[in-house]
Amino acid sequence: MRKMKDCGIEWIGLIPSDWKVCKILYSLKMPLTDGPHTTPEMFDDGVPFVSAEAVSCGNGRIDFDHIRGYISEEFYQECCKKYIPQINDIYMIKSGATTGKVAIVDTDRKFTIWSPLAVFRSNEQMVIAKYMFYYLQSSGFQKQVELSWSFGTQQNIGMRALERLNITIPPIDEQKKIADFLDEKCGEIDSIRSDIQKQIDILNDYKKSVITEAVTKGLNPKAKLKDSGIEWIGKIPEGWDVIRLKHASWLKGRIGWQGLRSEEFIDEGPYLITGTDFKDGHINWETCVHISEQRFNQDKAIQIKEDDLLITKDGTIGKLAIVKNCPEKVSLNSGVFIIRNNGKYKYNDKYMYYVLQSEEFSLWFDLSNSGNSTIKHLNQEGFYNFAFAYPPLPEQKAIADYLDEKCSEIDATIADKQKQLETLDEYKKSLIFEYVTGKKEVS
Repeated sequence: MRKMKDCGIEWIGLIPSDWKVCKILYSLKMPLTDGPHTTPEMFDDGVPFVSAEAVSCGNGRIDFDHIRGYISEEFYQECCKKYIPQINDIYMIKSGATTGKVAIVDTDRKFTIWSPLAVFRSNEQMVIAKYMFYYLQSSGFQKQVELSWSFGTQQNIGMRALERLNITIPPIDEQKKIADFLDEKCGEIDSIRSDIQKQIDILNDYKKSVITEAVTKGLNPKAKLKDSGIEWIGKIPEGWDVIRLKHASWLKGRIGWQGLRSEEFIDEGPYLITGTDFKDGHINWETCVHISEQRFNQDKAIQIKEDDLLITKDGTIGKLAIVKNCPEKVSLNSGVFIIRNNGKYKYNDKYMYYVLQSEEFSLWFDLSNSGNSTIKHLNQEGFYNFAFAYPPLPEQKAIADYLDEKCSEIDATIADKQKQLETLDEYKKSLIFEYVTGKKEVS
C-alpha cells in the first residue's frame, strides 16, 4: 500500500506522499480569463459564439448545436485581443444554474466564447490538460466551487476565487495513467447515461404525441373528422374551427434591446425574464436577474402580467411558461415573446400552452423555416399567422384538464429517469475524486 500524507486541506484529506497540492493559478500556462462582457449583435451565420448552454449540454465537450449564435468577423477579432481558443483549453461555467460544469476543447474549429465561461489552459509541464479536465469535475473540486459561490442575482464564482482553489498534482506519468483510466471508466458511465437519456427522449416524444392527438383530434375517438385544409394540422373533428394566432392573441417581444453589461445587473429591483428562467412550464423567479427602474421602463408594452403565456423565440425555440405568482415589476429580454389572449377568439390559456407543445406547432415552425438560415428564429409576423385547431371553449378546458393529468404521469416517469442521471453524475464525480486525490491507485 502506498505511503500517504495529510495535505493540510480538509476537503482533500490524505494524498500520496509524492504528490503536491497548489493553487490552480500556479498550474496554468496563462492567467485565468474569460470572454467579452458585452452582448454582441447576433447573425444567422458567421463565427460560432459559445456560452454556458454549449458547455452544459455537451457532457464534457462543446455542443455546437447549443451555441448562443453567430457573431461578425469584426467582433471575433476584438475577442481575439483577449483570448483565442486552443485545443485542450478547458471551460468552466462561472455563473448561473449550471455553475461548475466543464468542457474541454477537442476541435480546431474557429469560434470564441462569452463571459459566463472561465478558461483554464494548463501548463502541461506541470499538469496535463486531460488530468485537469477530470480534476475540475471531481466532487471535491466541485465542492470548493460551491463553497466559493457568491449570490447576487444568481450563483456566481469570481475569477480570482477560482484561481485560489486547490489542485492535487501527481507526477506526470501518473497523471497520464489516471486520465487514461478515467477515460475508460467515465466512458462506461457516459454510455449508461446515454441509454437513460434515450429513454427520456422517447418519453418526451410520447408526451408530444399524446398532446398532438388531443389538440387536433379531441378526446372522443368516435368523433367524425373533416379536413382542416392545413398541412400541419390534418383532419379535425366536425364542429371545430381553424384560426390564426393573430385573431386570438396579442403578441409582443422586446424591440431594439441593447444587452445588459455585467455591471448593470443589480441585487434588487424589477425582474428580467430570460429563456434560462423557464422551468417545468413556469418561471423560476429565483434565477431571474434584476434590472434598474430605468431599464424596466424602457418598454412598458412588454411588462409582464399574471397568466401571461411566454415562449422563447431564439436559441432553443418553443420553451413555454405560464406566469404565476407574478411580482409587481417584471420585464423580459429580447429572446422571449408574450402571448396574451385578447383577440376576437377567446381560448383557454392552458389549451394554448399545450397547442404550442404539439406537433401542430413544431411542424408549422419547421415548414415556415425550411430553406432559411441555420439559426432559426420565431419571427413575430410569421408567428401571428400560425394556424391551429380551435375547439369550442368547454372542449378546450376538457382537453387541457385531460392533458394536465396525462402529462403529469409521463413527467413523473421522466423525473425518475432524471434522478437516475443525477445519481450517475454524482457517482462519476466521486469516482474521479478517489483517483485524482490518490485514495485509489490505478493498477
